[in-house]
Amino acid sequence: MVENEATAALVAAARRGDGGALDRLYRRFAPVVHGILLGYAAHADAEDLAQRVFETAFRRLADLREDAAFPGWIASMARRAGLDERRRFAPATGMEIEATAVHASHEDRVDAERALHAIRGLPEAYREPLLLRLVEGLSGPEIAELTGLTPGSVRVNLHRGMALLRQALAEPDGRRVHESP
Repeated sequence: MVENEATAALVAAARRGDGGALDRLYRRFAPVVHGILLGYAAHADAEDLAQRVFETAFRRLADLREDAAFPGWIASMARRAGLDERRRFAPATGMEIEATAVHASHEDRVDAERALHAIRGLPEAYREPLLLRLVEGLSGPEIAELTGLTPGSVRVNLHRGMALLRQALAEPDGRRVHESP
C-alpha cells in the first residue's frame, strides 16, 4: 500500500502544478502505457501514442476522482488509444520491430515480429502482462503495482499467457490461439 500512497501523493502534487511530480508519474508509468500500446500498434507508433496518452492524462488530471486510481486510469486510457489506433489504420505489412538491435540478424528480426504478432493474438488479460514482462522488462510485482492487478493475478496471467504464446509459436502459420474457458 505504500506504493499506492506514493502514487496518490504524486498525483496530488501534479494537480497542484508540480512539474517534477508530472515527470515522476511519466517515468513510473511510461513502460506500462508503452507496453499496453504495443499490443495494438507498431513500436514507433506506440511511442507516439504513449506521448499522446500522457498529454491527455495530464490535461485531464482534474477528472480523476481518486488520486490512488491513477494506475488503472492511465492503463485504461492507453487501451482506448490503442483500440482507436487499430480502428483508424489497417496494420502495416512487413517488419515493424524497430527496437530490435541494429546488429540483429534478419532471422532475429523475423522471429521478433512473429512473437509480437503471436502476443497480439492473445486475449488482453494475457497480452498486456506478457508485453510488460517481455518487452518492457518489468517484474511481476512491478506489473501488479503499476496496473492495479493483484500479484497473484499477474502470476497466473503470465503463466497462462506464456503457455498460449508457446502454443502459438509452435504453429507453423502463427495463427491465433484462444484459451478455452
